[in-house]
Amino acid sequence: MTTNWLKDNLKGDHQIWTIVATLSMISIIVVSSASGKLAVMQGGGGIFIHIFKHIILVSLGLGSMWFFHRLDYHRFAMYSNAGVILSFAMLLYAYKFEQGINHANRWIHVGGLTFMPSDLAKLSLITNLAAMLAKRQHVSYSFGEILPMIIKIILICAAIALTNVSTSLLLFATCFLLMFFGRVPSQYLLLALVGIFITATLLVMTGTGSRIETARNRIINFVSGIKGTKMKDASQTTDYQVERSFYAIANGGVMGKGPGKSQQRYFLTQSESDFIYAIIIEEWGMVGGVFVLSLYLWFLYRGMKAVDSSGRAFGGLLSAGLTFSLVIQAMVHMGVATGLGPVTGQNLPLLSMGGSSLLFTGAMVGIIISVSQDKVKDPVL
Repeated sequence: MTTNWLKDNLKGDHQIWTIVATLSMISIIVVSSASGKLAVMQGGGGIFIHIFKHIILVSLGLGSMWFFHRLDYHRFAMYSNAGVILSFAMLLYAYKFEQGINHANRWIHVGGLTFMPSDLAKLSLITNLAAMLAKRQHVSYSFGEILPMIIKIILICAAIALTNVSTSLLLFATCFLLMFFGRVPSQYLLLALVGIFITATLLVMTGTGSRIETARNRIINFVSGIKGTKMKDASQTTDYQVERSFYAIANGGVMGKGPGKSQQRYFLTQSESDFIYAIIIEEWGMVGGVFVLSLYLWFLYRGMKAVDSSGRAFGGLLSAGLTFSLVIQAMVHMGVATGLGPVTGQNLPLLSMGGSSLLFTGAMVGIIISVSQDKVKDPVL
């Protein structure tokens, strides 16, 4: 009876369901441990409040995944352009009128809830770009057809960069890969690169945006760290977090200190989000770190399998774009924790503590599963 219920309610690629279920269970365990510092800061009951809240959000994320996997993914193409326009307006509103943490106005507050418009922007732009590319798979691209794509990408990425440079760069990288797989000619790919470079240069030169200087300092810190030098103006906070992340990884060794026994969770200010991979390695060792990495690589494989098996251009491109977005973000997060890149502030999808990000991540995975169910052969949609 249980098997029949699962078949009726969990359709599509069951391996993706298994991956997400595993990551969700790991998330609850590790976040429960990584949030240990909150018990010290807020008293005895503080830790249980945050754990309970996280369990609810994980459940809502899984519910979002279930809801979207039941829908026909084609309908998202119809609303994607409106989503791009709405998210662009919301990004500008958040930058101009909202108050954030450390001058990062990334959230819109609605009552007691917060919402990151960049989450909507990523989903809308990838979906819209996939729809635009799908319609041109068997026709020659012209400058007039490719220009709207590039303009949308640059505008959304620029709006996100005002408060979150790393997310902007990751989204552009995803869109660039999507255009490459969508058979966009190389001269137009070069045009997109030139356009984003000019936009980035203007933002830096004019000082526009609340996080441009922070991103610049983080890059300087990373480069100076490779050279073994110390910049006078380098952010001490950034250096401190990276150093504590290294301590956590070193303490973990091969097998780890054991669940709930992390020491660096009390020193890493974002141990439950931006540096959760370091806590995973400290408690579960290199074995646990490799296992989590393997889950994301497995997810990448199954996402690409959905691309390969999809009979429609839109479905294949959509699944590819959403898979790239999630896996690239995961790889960047793990790279930061292990010292392979500058600090970005990116959480670990499906694992880190979050709010609206868990809901949108669930929606993205649900759409990928929806694509995996579609076997109809169609050269366009």
